[in-house]
Amino acid sequence: MEARLNAQQASPAAYAAMISLEMFVRKESNLESSLIELVKMRASQINGCAYCIDMHSKDARSALICNRTGHRIL
Repeated sequence: MEARLNAQQASPAAYAAMISLEMFVRKESNLESSLIELVKMRASQINGCAYCIDMHSKDARSALICNRTGHRIL
């Protein structure tokens, strides 16, 4: 099994830019956090990363816990 890439270690500047983009989207957009997590989950599906799919599905479920729609989606 191939080890996962440590993005922060591989390219600190790119990692910092990615985190900055996420913080900007969270603060400046009107998107719900649950939608942001669902987008992350879909990106992980496209990338084929089982670890990230698991992590983002848990985060999305937490964000949607009070919303009955979340149980149908996840």
